[in-house]
Amino acid sequence: MKILRIVILAIAFISASASTACFAQTRTPLVLMTDFGQADGAVAAMRGVAFGVDPQLSISDLTHQIPTFDIWIAAYRLYQTVNYWPQGTVFVTVIDPGVGTVRKSVVLKTKNGRFFVGPNNGLYTLIAERDGIAEMREIDEKINRLPGSEDSYTFHGRDVYAYTGARLASGAISFEQVGPVLDPASLIKISYQKADRSGNSLRGNIPVLDVNFGNVWTNIPKSLIDELNIKAGDMLNVRIYNKDKKTLSISVPFANSFGEVSVGKPIAYINSLLNFSLALNQGDFARKYHIQSGADWHIEIEKASATSK
Repeated sequence: MKILRIVILAIAFISASASTACFAQTRTPLVLMTDFGQADGAVAAMRGVAFGVDPQLSISDLTHQIPTFDIWIAAYRLYQTVNYWPQGTVFVTVIDPGVGTVRKSVVLKTKNGRFFVGPNNGLYTLIAERDGIAEMREIDEKINRLPGSEDSYTFHGRDVYAYTGARLASGAISFEQVGPVLDPASLIKISYQKADRSGNSLRGNIPVLDVNFGNVWTNIPKSLIDELNIKAGDMLNVRIYNKDKKTLSISVPFANSFGEVSVGKPIAYINSLLNFSLALNQGDFARKYHIQSGADWHIEIEKASATSK
């Protein structure tokens, strides 16, 4: 009898452990990104909602320092970081100047299996282009909304996105339970200059600045630089535009590292994302030359020997 009881207890323990393990396996990381800052309780409220769904969730912050209402910068921060997170990660993204209006609340699943919860307002322009859309669904707020928040219209980050994202990351709901399927063509996209080549000239966008150092990052990949056979030591002619207005025309050396030019001198290089960039050695290129970033900023480059300008 004693042996039978031990066997029964062992079976029960194994079953419980297996059940716990299976549940744990359904959890994926939840990552938050907003333009809220952290001077008040907005981010803490979102975290509280998520932990209320599942206290065992792993919650991380991408950033909460997106400039207020800047959908483009937020789109780039997603592009910059999401592929370093595991498949299945759920990103809750709240840069939402249209909160409470007719813009749709969605969950987008990329072809490499990551999920993005937020407003359909251009936030997913860059990741959709790079990673592809497997499917997109509209959030059914009759089901996926924090209970008791129905009369709140201006904090979807807490009431809809954090709640839905946490339910998805915890395994409380499946992607199919988010809501009805949407046509991927209905995804709102921001127009900008794609990286391309025209003869001996390369064109691209300035999506973002390196905020700590003032370096100017572009979307021109190393592969296009290689097509022009640009090597360390080559001089490049660079022209930068804001919309159609030229703001800078400069010749700079192409190098592998900042120390290859004197302190305070400009340099062209390949950044950590393997894209063409500009900097001053121990200086702030963007501030010195009054360069900003965004969908309206674009750049042209070519070898100095390839132009007569």
